[in-house]
Amino acid sequence: MLMVRGRAGGTELTGTLYERGEKAPTFKGAPNEDAAYVWVCDEFYEVDSGGSSQLVDGREVNLAFESPMPRGFDTRDQALEAAKEHVRTQFARIGVDPASVEFEVEKEELKTDL
Repeated sequence: MLMVRGRAGGTELTGTLYERGEKAPTFKGAPNEDAAYVWVCDEFYEVDSGGSSQLVDGREVNLAFESPMPRGFDTRDQALEAAKEHVRTQFARIGVDPASVEFEVEKEELKTDL
């Protein structure tokens, strides 16, 4: 499992990329179990009132969250590029220049119940 973290505007967004052989979460809308790589990350947008308050680029932004949109991919390169594009898009939706997003990809071990 890879954690793909994007940072910009003084905040960050992290999503999870499940790799071949790892069991991604199953829920309505999840991709076919045959997908080799599955990307899961929040989607959000700015609202005038309500939502969750977040400080972004020195201004308070109210965020409304949508259900995560899981996506399946055949290759790791496709999945990582799509993950980065997804994160850039979320930042753009709240007024942050997507070109300013810095990424970190970190390997995380899946935890299993004993």
